[in-house]
Amino acid sequence: MNKFPISLFVLITILGFSINCTTTEPPQNFHFAAWTGADIADTETEWRSKLERFSEYGLTDLYLGANKETLEEVAVYASDYGINIHGWVWVMNRPGDTTAAKHPEWYAVNRNGQNSYDYRAYVDYYQWLSPFSEGARNHIKNNIKEVATAEGVKSVHLDYVRYVDVILGADLQPKYDIVQDKQFPEYDYGYHPNARKEFEELFGVDPMDMEYPELSTEWLQFRLNAVSTLVAELDSIADSHQKMLTAAVFPFPEMSRQMVRQDWSSWNLDIAHPMLYHNFYRQNLEWIKFATEQGVREVKGRYEIRPGLFVPALTSSELKTAIYKAKAGGATGISLFDINSMKDEHWAIIQEVNAELNN
Repeated sequence: MNKFPISLFVLITILGFSINCTTTEPPQNFHFAAWTGADIADTETEWRSKLERFSEYGLTDLYLGANKETLEEVAVYASDYGINIHGWVWVMNRPGDTTAAKHPEWYAVNRNGQNSYDYRAYVDYYQWLSPFSEGARNHIKNNIKEVATAEGVKSVHLDYVRYVDVILGADLQPKYDIVQDKQFPEYDYGYHPNARKEFEELFGVDPMDMEYPELSTEWLQFRLNAVSTLVAELDSIADSHQKMLTAAVFPFPEMSRQMVRQDWSSWNLDIAHPMLYHNFYRQNLEWIKFATEQGVREVKGRYEIRPGLFVPALTSSELKTAIYKAKAGGATGISLFDINSMKDEHWAIIQEVNAELNN
């Protein structure tokens, strides 16, 4: 009478043991990345020398702003040193884009009705395209295709995939002699004629006619959606060419939605690099853990969070603290901005932490 219960118990125990064995995964390595332009080396010899040194320190990924030809060349060199090359693209902020400059109707418009090509908020290189312009969207997609078709590149890396900063970080405002205690119309973008028309068709009101458009959650979400649908299209392009999609984004989702109209936690990314430049916001290093946690919580495991750290604001010991704060918040790696800011003592920390976490 007791044989069946005992056999069942044994079977469950065996199956349970088997399931536990098959689902055990090896620990994930902690990744170290950095952003750079293509001006750090000219020749193959120079590139190989730098890449070999970066690899010895523990760098795993390099976000490289370069043309397709250079990306492909460096990807070949980097593969010999175990470093992934990612094609870094400025998506919506397009300074010096001669093609876009021929189409003023492609550019973003602020609440004063000013075009971003003619009125450049904060700095001269702020020349933003509008996600509501079909011409601008097609141009952006063509730029992404160029990188997505580069042989050997690991991902298409999106940057400036948002609107103009409606609110600057607390430490940046004095540099521009600005006090932003509210949303000022000259910095509030998204009022492209197409956007106004489409919103009015949906809700019966032109956002330009609202007394307090900054208080309208519908108008905020409408603008968030325009960028998010663009990112979805860019993801399809990257995926069709077997490339990952990664992005440099603002510190954490709610902050991003409010400051730059960027809803990155809803995107279908492979890796997000929230730029946790703590000094821009007059924050301490504990904030890095807090900000990382917010992103990890909203993303819910759909993709990895690897925060960006602002090297010029960090001593070597602070860099180590910042890395461990990011890890404690749930990060699977970090990225350094930028590689030219790295001093010997910073590289020594990367090498040390790499050994502690991955060996």
